[in-house]
Amino acid sequence: MGDFDSITDHARNTIGPARLFPILEQMTTDFDKALRSVDAPFTLALGFAGARIDHGLAVLNSLVRHPDRRCLVIGPRDVVFHAPARLQLALRRGDRFSLFPMAPVTAESTGLDWPTGGIAFAPHGMIGTSNRVTEGPVTLAMDGPGMLVILPRTRLDAALTALLAAG
Repeated sequence: MGDFDSITDHARNTIGPARLFPILEQMTTDFDKALRSVDAPFTLALGFAGARIDHGLAVLNSLVRHPDRRCLVIGPRDVVFHAPARLQLALRRGDRFSLFPMAPVTAESTGLDWPTGGIAFAPHGMIGTSNRVTEGPVTLAMDGPGMLVILPRTRLDAALTALLAAG
């Protein structure tokens, strides 16, 4: 699914036209096209993070522009997802826990070395990278959309479980 503006003729022929789903507009990325067009209860996105900074930022932008789409982006070292309004994660003491706002937002939390209550997060202001888990579970309550949660890839299990429960 996408605009296929960079697909080679060989790849197009190998995949076959019946398995290609073109969306020809050029205003959004292929990731955004797929995220908004596939009707799925949950999306695991593999291969969309790490290679280019501009593409990675576009993926994060799509996550917050489509908060109704539950999606977990799996990168080489991290997993990232848009935080639902309420979330509980079964993490281990010492796990890295980062919050990155893509919009002004506040988050109440428990289970972190540096609690987030009362902090006005914003992409051009306060961010929450490299916090640590003191004890599980970690809970988050968001006052609105726009916050990304970033965890080590080794905690993919906890992220999946939490997102499915947040349904």
